[in-house]
Amino acid sequence: MKVGVFVGSFNPLHLGHEKVIELILNKKIVDRVIVIPTLSYWDKSIDVSLEDRINMLKTIENDKVVINTALNNKKYTYEILNELSKEYSDLYLIIGADNIVSFNKWKNLVNILKHHVIVVERNNININYYLKNFNKSRFIIVEDNNIEISSTDIRNYIKNNDFNSLKGIVNNKVIEYIKSKKLYL
Repeated sequence: MKVGVFVGSFNPLHLGHEKVIELILNKKIVDRVIVIPTLSYWDKSIDVSLEDRINMLKTIENDKVVINTALNNKKYTYEILNELSKEYSDLYLIIGADNIVSFNKWKNLVNILKHHVIVVERNNININYYLKNFNKSRFIIVEDNNIEISSTDIRNYIKNNDFNSLKGIVNNKVIEYIKSKKLYL
């Protein structure tokens, strides 16, 4: 079984995230996607609890999309992949093209590149330029003609009580969850 691994803050989950998962499954690149929301690492500020982000992610969980809550304490992607490789032999890391810009600085790239890396196009980034020093056979580039969705913009809409602007960029179950819990206010 080919398993995609989608790691991120999902702060909050939005339709861009959902479309990436759907696209990769529909193209049959992987058979299942494991989604792993991270704790607050690096310089990224996370406005809501891990529990709330997991609950938002559960709105998309099904037989092909699994939310993993056991590996959130892993700080580095290679640690997550190492753990998952104990159970799955064919892992595919899913990243956006915005991550490929600094990919050469990721910790323990040798271990990460034991697996395939799916790079989803974003922001008109020339992915091949950043892959010139890598073995390109480890990478799968996926075109995504989706509109760009900014999690920062979403959080600002919520802070400004502008829930109408969330239509078409955040699924209704997540919007209702955010409202009920008064998140991001």
